Amino acid sequence: MKAAASCAEARSFAEVAAWDGTGRDMAVGACGTRLLLALLAYSPAIYAAFSQPSDSEFTFVLPPGREECFYQSTEHNSSMELEYQVIGGAGMDVNFNVFGPNGGNLISESRKSDGVHTIEPTMNGDYKICFDNSFSTISEKFIFFEVIFDDAQEDWSEIVQPEELLDIKIDDIKEAIANMNNKLSKSAQIQAVLRAFEARDRNLQEGNLGRVNFWSAVNLGVMLMVSFVQVYMLKNLFDDRRKVQT
Repeated sequence: MKAAASCAEARSFAEVAAWDGTGRDMAVGACGTRLLLALLAYSPAIYAAFSQPSDSEFTFVLPPGREECFYQSTEHNSSMELEYQVIGGAGMDVNFNVFGPNGGNLISESRKSDGVHTIEPTMNGDYKICFDNSFSTISEKFIFFEVIFDDAQEDWSEIVQPEELLDIKIDDIKEAIANMNNKLSKSAQIQAVLRAFEARDRNLQEGNLGRVNFWSAVNLGVMLMVSFVQVYMLKNLFDDRRKVQT
């Protein structure tokens, strides 16, 4: 608002000195300077609005003998939930480690197929989430993981004030909407977890089907070969090779 008022004053100054080039340049320069200062003053708030951590989920392929790490930014005194599942690959296991912004090892698991961990309260900074498949030499792993933040509800009491004459309180409406939002978010998270379970079970079933078909083909080939050998041996038993003289 102050920047707009200053620009209005600058335009008035430019109108008074419309035929004076020096006055016009000074007015435009003053307006631009004040706008630049206003943008610089509000830039931290704009950055904070776009840098809030949000829930996310990710599925990726971890090659054999490799380690992949991801970085997640968090705010101070928040709650972060980490959930991962190995949905494909031999052994269905992986090493899982989480490091805090200070470099300390917060979570360490060895050769697990899934896990759920909550970090509360969090520190301001970047958390390092690592998946290690270095113990495997030939098998890649399909991994699904999800990051969930449970922040405190924003207080709108300073923005919206309930009217005394209203039959329904605005606070009750806000509470109902917040509860509905939380339940919808939890439903979406549960559906994502169920999709991960379904993908893992489907990979297991497809792997079992492939193995069953392979060994069935092997058994059929062995049976055909044994049958051919038996017929050949029986035929040789009844074959009279003695010479008949006439």
